[in-house]
Amino acid sequence: MELQVTRADRGFTLIELMIVIVIATILLSIAIPNYLNYVRQARRSEAKTTLLDLAGREETYFSTNGAAYTNSATALGFSVAWGAPFGSGYYSMEGYSPAAAPSAAAAPSYSFTATAVGTQVNDTQCATFSVDSTGTQWAFTSAGVNNTAYCWAN
Repeated sequence: MELQVTRADRGFTLIELMIVIVIATILLSIAIPNYLNYVRQARRSEAKTTLLDLAGREETYFSTNGAAYTNSATALGFSVAWGAPFGSGYYSMEGYSPAAAPSAAAAPSYSFTATAVGTQVNDTQCATFSVDSTGTQWAFTSAGVNNTAYCWAN
């Protein structure tokens, strides 16, 4: 008695396997950049949220301490020293009183700037975020070009 091998018993051909690999490669080439973009946006959100939180804390400090803002991060209840990475470690924070350029705020004033550090420096579209005592928000690319509208929206 002779066994007969049918098409279903032989498995995949090399061509079929290569087609699956090509399809998977195409899907990954689309998915990975989109994923990285979402990760960058999440990190930006952390920086923007922290900036706005610090601005609120600074206004509270100002209202309870008369006519002065502070340069002290600890006076605002911010547990990280100026210049050190905060949160997840993708941005560092600086605080200025009186406000630093490009803010045009008159004294008394303040400004806070979050600058990308670590792997987030690869986010060249939104390298820095800032906010000042007038509520003005701005952002710059790594080349120093104003990109406020895009960065604060994304």
